[in-house]
Amino acid sequence: MTTPGNNGANTPEDDDPFGYLYADGQAQGGNPPRTGGGYGYPGPTVGQQQPGVPRTSYNQVRTVGERQYGQVPQQQYQGPPQQQGPPAQQYGQPTAQYAAPETYPGGAPPRQGPPPQQTGGGGRGPNTKGLLIGAVAVVAAVVIGIAVALASNSGDKDKKDDTASPGKSSSGQASQQPSTDPSASASAPADLPKDDAATLTLGGSAQVGTNVPGAKGTGGAFVGNFNNVGASVTWKPNVPKAGSYKLNLQYGIPGVDANATITTNGKAESRPMNMKNFAHSPAGDWAKGWQTTYAIVQLNKGANEIKLSCEQGNQCNFNLDQVWLTPAS
Repeated sequence: MTTPGNNGANTPEDDDPFGYLYADGQAQGGNPPRTGGGYGYPGPTVGQQQPGVPRTSYNQVRTVGERQYGQVPQQQYQGPPQQQGPPAQQYGQPTAQYAAPETYPGGAPPRQGPPPQQTGGGGRGPNTKGLLIGAVAVVAAVVIGIAVALASNSGDKDKKDDTASPGKSSSGQASQQPSTDPSASASAPADLPKDDAATLTLGGSAQVGTNVPGAKGTGGAFVGNFNNVGASVTWKPNVPKAGSYKLNLQYGIPGVDANATITTNGKAESRPMNMKNFAHSPAGDWAKGWQTTYAIVQLNKGANEIKLSCEQGNQCNFNLDQVWLTPAS
């Protein structure tokens, strides 16, 4: 009996049912023993154990070939069984195992393959020539429609141009008809007069000088010595039409304000020519006192006479460099 202190007569290695296959087991006798056990062999079979002696193996394994299993009665070979199926194959027909299903009675109907391709343009295949001719006709119709539309638009544009510009011929050359557009002369106005003060008619104590640098007149000449009643300059400009003009002056002062009387075509203006120290030039510095101003005057078409003079009540301590006209607006 196996107890905690007694593991039996044999060691666990003796329980190996395949021990006789190893080299050490075969060394015991070369062949496995039929009974008894021992190292590497199974113990006694069931029913052969001795009372009070523990089993040496719990795997009741018989040696190879010892146990006889149920015997199957041998039958005489009758040859392969006869198959029930289609009749015997004839020469030239496919064998049964490779025959297609549709070859059997009731099998699937034979599948129709695609029709053979026609080559060389014969037969009644797709009418590709007709399709090609139709496509070419559609493209031609589209091109013709576009050309007609462009020609129509071009003709309409030419008509609009002729209507908007009646003074031009259809060939694009300017006609000889005079223009009646009133803005034609205004777009290119005639140059208005501009002169050096030294070229004007002097009166009273006014005289030409060149001793102050910065004058724009020819050779740096200007008109000075205006600070006396009766000193004047007279200018006779020509204008293309009657209207309002700006009378512009280039003048110089010694850092103090000045003014003078304007007489246009024999009529004194109500407001004098204002020559203030807009540049804030330092007092007594004539060279830094050059600046510009203007006054609005009404002129006639053609020749006019403008006089700038020092009258009673005017502050005439100034030098006059240039005079010119510009449009009032």
